[in-house]
Amino acid sequence: MSRFVMQADMTTDHVDWGTIGWRTRPENTACKTFVVMDVGLEPGFGHDFHKHPEQDELITVLAGTIEQWIEGEKQVLEVGDSVYLDKDVVHASFNVGDVPARMFVVLAPSVGEEGYQLVDMAGEEPWSGLR
Repeated sequence: MSRFVMQADMTTDHVDWGTIGWRTRPENTACKTFVVMDVGLEPGFGHDFHKHPEQDELITVLAGTIEQWIEGEKQVLEVGDSVYLDKDVVHASFNVGDVPARMFVVLAPSVGEEGYQLVDMAGEEPWSGLR
């Protein structure tokens, strides 16, 4: 269903590492081809190592400084930088700046009722010892 997605109408989830603002997912737009999120990370926090077994992902930094991991490789991303992740690739994003970080995130395809599929890898080696 085509529609305007106003920021005031977005559902925002507050998680231990930050916030997820849902721009499009099956629940609010019925879109089944992709999911779009506004992700916020407070200084010193991060979305620890995880993977999306059936979803490709693109993350673009809108504000702040992110230490981005792809498997065992890390790169500092600043405003305007992006990272593309193939499905099933372990990755993590950490705010290493002193201001809140904001990211625009797209995952495809949409998976399941939530549209979002995640497997936490932070407690497993080698991910638990990388940072």
